[in-house]
Amino acid sequence: MLRDIDFTKKVTVLTGDRPTGPLHLGHYVGSIRERIRLQEAGAECFVMVADAQAYTDNIENTRKVAEAIPQVVADYIGCGIDPDRTTVFLQSAVPELAELTMLYMNFTSVSRLERNPTIREETRQRGYEMVMPSGFLCYPIAQAADITGFRATHVPVGEDQLPMIELAQETAAKVNRAAARDILPEPVAVLSTTGRLPGIDGKAKASKSLGNAIHLLDSDAEIERKVMMMYTDPDHLTVAMPGKTEGNVVFAYLDAFHEDRDEVAALKDHYTRGGLGDVKLKKLLVRTLVELVGPIRERRERVIADPKGIEAVLRKGSAAARERVAAVMNDVRSGLGIYRLA
Repeated sequence: MLRDIDFTKKVTVLTGDRPTGPLHLGHYVGSIRERIRLQEAGAECFVMVADAQAYTDNIENTRKVAEAIPQVVADYIGCGIDPDRTTVFLQSAVPELAELTMLYMNFTSVSRLERNPTIREETRQRGYEMVMPSGFLCYPIAQAADITGFRATHVPVGEDQLPMIELAQETAAKVNRAAARDILPEPVAVLSTTGRLPGIDGKAKASKSLGNAIHLLDSDAEIERKVMMMYTDPDHLTVAMPGKTEGNVVFAYLDAFHEDRDEVAALKDHYTRGGLGDVKLKKLLVRTLVELVGPIRERRERVIADPKGIEAVLRKGSAAARERVAAVMNDVRSGLGIYRLA
């Protein structure tokens, strides 16, 4: 949480997203909202379009990644990330990150990667139990390189990404021990005040691949359609019947996005007593989400209509990012005593 960050000291933030499709409300509440708050608080912010990471499970569909890159940049700017105050860059345009990743592979065992609970869950989702691409297994190491390559002190993430931050902390500590001096800070996770956002089906987290998310580019009609499909309480058969709020996706979204906390608390009390229908709740959620997503969608439409502008943002940001990581890479090489040709 931002209130736990000491802004009297330099705060450097690194975050990013895989460009495999347009972003959705899960991304917004899980990380993007915190990035914007950090930007407004004056932190030094780097936001990465993680195309190299996206290839770890999309190498046979690289066109999908390429087509999603401008969409993700448009989502960022639509949400309020300002390229004049936040460095937005393309991961593959900073080759020093790949070199840093290769070095870090020597600090991390295969068994450590296989124990990573996020990797285990994503392996199950993708059906990689028998055949896992080595790039996919090792992408937590690449994330550690991304984070430490900018000497990031803070990383906004969802709770499911905490194991990745732990590995970055371990890696920074190992490099510092090997160098016998502090080269890299150990990054701190900045968690959203909202927990993981469920999918509209209530069965899993909101996900592009599972098709159960509300996207930042969705029209008002599409938002309404998806909200009306939302999982509530299957035993709440009539308005008069008491209902359950736990596991109820509509209430999860109202908790995440409705600004009047007292009103949501009163609605929960009413619902559990009985006398409050699902349709009334869903209509309130539709209004709430349309008010949030509408302005984001309008801004992103203006951005996506200017592909040269998007490319200019990425070129400028990637040049600045490469300069930053090259300096850190030189410090790591020096600290580890790695031979270099003059």
